Amino acid sequence: MAMWGGRFSEPSDDDLRALQDSIDFDRRLYRQDIQGSIAYAKAIAAAGVITADEADTIINGLQQVLEEFANETFELKPGDEDIHTAVERRLTELVGPVGGKLHTGRSRNDQVATDFRLWVIDAIGGVDMLLDQLQRALVEQATAHLDTLLPGYTHLQPAQPITLAHWLMSFFWMLSRDRERLAEAKQRTSVSPLGSGALAGTPLDIDREALAHDLGFASYSQNSLDGVSDRDFVAETLFALALMGTHLSRLAEDIIIYSNPLFGYISLNDRYSTGSSLMPQKRNADPMELARGKAGRLIGHLTGLLTVLKGLPSTYNKDLQEDKEALFDAVDTVEKLLPVVIAVIRTLNVRPEKMRAALDEDMLATDLADYLVHRGMPFRQAHHVAGQAVALASSEGVKLSKLSLDQLRGLSELFAEDVTQVFDFAASVARRNAPGGPAPSAVRQQIEQARTWLAGR
Repeated sequence: MAMWGGRFSEPSDDDLRALQDSIDFDRRLYRQDIQGSIAYAKAIAAAGVITADEADTIINGLQQVLEEFANETFELKPGDEDIHTAVERRLTELVGPVGGKLHTGRSRNDQVATDFRLWVIDAIGGVDMLLDQLQRALVEQATAHLDTLLPGYTHLQPAQPITLAHWLMSFFWMLSRDRERLAEAKQRTSVSPLGSGALAGTPLDIDREALAHDLGFASYSQNSLDGVSDRDFVAETLFALALMGTHLSRLAEDIIIYSNPLFGYISLNDRYSTGSSLMPQKRNADPMELARGKAGRLIGHLTGLLTVLKGLPSTYNKDLQEDKEALFDAVDTVEKLLPVVIAVIRTLNVRPEKMRAALDEDMLATDLADYLVHRGMPFRQAHHVAGQAVALASSEGVKLSKLSLDQLRGLSELFAEDVTQVFDFAASVARRNAPGGPAPSAVRQQIEQARTWLAGR
């Protein structure tokens, strides 16, 4: 029997049932649904709606239903349109008519919102644990490569020398912001809508604060209309996951580029590489390409939900059923992706000699300008002179360091014999030792800050 069938003289059309029934995807909320129902049974017993014995009977029945789900013996039936209907139907089969008292004063509107919030809190915790592992993998690799020189790029053009550790740590801090966003989303998710009813609250004397705390929520919703319709927590979680996916996509793009033989700075472990069905020589960074591609999927889920939400009238509307598949898939996606990305970072094969060979003395042009600045020349003029030196070396077909002192002094009298000290890549990196810079001393400090940040999570 449908929960709402009394008003209607005919059953729902099969095509409508196929469209609107959500049991195929929301059955994964069974644990949260039963958890919420157990807490609600206690709350209505405390309010005098049911007796203590009735509450015990209902709770024992719900625990039996939970065991059936856990043991994969729960049987769905044709009338089970969603997880709430399925659980209540089975509960009544087990305990009799008293099971029908559980829904007193409660609507599926506040029930599903409660279930989904509980699920999201758990899901955020799981994703956060994986991000923690990825950050630790980045720190571990960075610690091993404090002195490994790497060409730095802007516009994908050679720019200045940095270190591999500095590059790795740049993604650590991106992920730290992702974890902070997820924590903030989790905090705002931890609000219980239970007791909001369909939209107008409940006439029962339920202690909503105690009910919220019993379920592990930090607080309860302050407005019943907002309580049943708020899906900000879904949008925020999708945004955090989409931006995290964007960061992973950027990491993936760099790894794809750096592992290309034209660069050859790194290679992926054989366990995380693939080949070609036609070309025997191919070695593809497929996991990273998938990471790059999954970002589009995550962004799509976010934009899809925001489009659903933007035109809704007040309180609950069936459109809100579209929130679950998007977030379920987003969480599933990152939970499959992150373990592979973690493994790729942990097993990354680094080729320092390839990185050093790719360093070009033109990348020291800024250091040449800095040299002139230290000797009293305004930076804009020094920038121009250093550019002239690069152009002169190019026209002569030589490296910057091979320009004679006379040639350099032809550009500026401030050049002296000590200018040769500029043409040292390691020294160039070491000079950039301000906090946040690529110097090994600065990155070592950065790693210590990262470890402190991790310890405080």
